[in-house]
Amino acid sequence: MYQRSEYKLIKSRLEEPRRFIQVVMGPRQIGKSTVVKQVVQDIAEPYQFFSADNIPASNSNWLSNCWSAARSLMTNIAGYLNVLGDSGLLSGLQKFSIDLARRKASIPKLQVYNNALKTIYEPLTLKDAVMNRKAWGHIAESGIGAFILNEAFKKRIEVFYWRDRNNEVDFVLRKKNSVVAIEIKSNAEKKTEGLDKFKEMFNPKEAFIVGDGGLKTSDFLAMDLRALF
Repeated sequence: MYQRSEYKLIKSRLEEPRRFIQVVMGPRQIGKSTVVKQVVQDIAEPYQFFSADNIPASNSNWLSNCWSAARSLMTNIAGYLNVLGDSGLLSGLQKFSIDLARRKASIPKLQVYNNALKTIYEPLTLKDAVMNRKAWGHIAESGIGAFILNEAFKKRIEVFYWRDRNNEVDFVLRKKNSVVAIEIKSNAEKKTEGLDKFKEMFNPKEAFIVGDGGLKTSDFLAMDLRALF
């Protein structure tokens, strides 16, 4: 069977004394799961493989259930490996819609759980990025989005985006039947057409800007998102 060059590196890491979680990262459909399966089948330790493909955003218990299943076996098996496929690095946010069929058919908005996964490929230095309004806007939105995604996972809050022609809202949060709309602004732009249109169509509990012209980013990042509901 064909083995990629990464095979030896992954195998050597897993055979080291256990200290860290090992992460294999890359775009979809390039063979990450295949090479990981080859490695775990060739080493002398038992393992379980969980696939995170097509896990609904509303299923906030999936990851904890995987770890619980692994821990239940680890008590009796030394050197147990728990392998999560495509988990915890990137989320595809669905477009917010009352119509479930339209929501599932929407093009997902990709959001990382850790902004370092995005900025590591950024060719600009921090100083240059701050001076580049467009680049800094993307970095700021992604960073705040990572905070939202991680907090929402822990607090069992659903996260979406919304777009209608030229109107858009960066993040839409929903807990039970309560909805909150959040727009990220990293410059002095005061346009609020997206939020205004969203409020007109969906009547959210809250709709506000994070960043310039709205709530300070530092204050938002210190917030418990459950307080919004």
